Amino acid sequence: MTSSVPTPTPPTRWVTQHGPDHAQWYIDRFRTMAAEGADLAGEARLVDAMVTRQSRILDAGCGPGRVGAELFARGHSVLGVDADPALIEAAQVDHPGPTWLVGDLADLRLNEEFDAVVVAGNVLPFVAAGTEPAVLAGLFAAVRVDGFVVTGFGVDRGYALADFDAHCAGAGFVREHRFATWDLRPWQPEAEFAVTVLRRPAAE
Repeated sequence: MTSSVPTPTPPTRWVTQHGPDHAQWYIDRFRTMAAEGADLAGEARLVDAMVTRQSRILDAGCGPGRVGAELFARGHSVLGVDADPALIEAAQVDHPGPTWLVGDLADLRLNEEFDAVVVAGNVLPFVAAGTEPAVLAGLFAAVRVDGFVVTGFGVDRGYALADFDAHCAGAGFVREHRFATWDLRPWQPEAEFAVTVLRRPAAE
């Protein structure tokens, strides 16, 4: 079974807020961190602990592929989607194995369902302004009933948590957990980062 995602339009804030060299800087940054032995697998460890073996996982806003690649190495089937072609090209070069596709999360159309979706790396604050409800609706459609989506982003990145929570509820998600970090430190109102677990509930 194959999947396809249309090319991104309108431009994401990843594009409009950064110069043309930002993607390469981002790629080089994580290649350097990996070469230096930095721990880049925290998000993947959390997701891996929450799913059964050989799960089907969507890495939404996958960037150069570090999270999806780690989940693939742990035995899961992974599809990564990102709006930036340079990041997808880097993922294909650095992390063969998963499927990597260029596409805008605001126009996500996949012909399969996933056991889990991971949205790491401040992805949601970088989608095109005003498309957040469409992005979350697409993620809801992409995850199977009783599957989950886990997101993480800085609360100072321009996407208010109150708006995020309202958009999640509007998409049909039930919020199960919120933490201050990917290693599950307790959520506090003054926290600078929010990791949220969303469940697609069974139909009543």
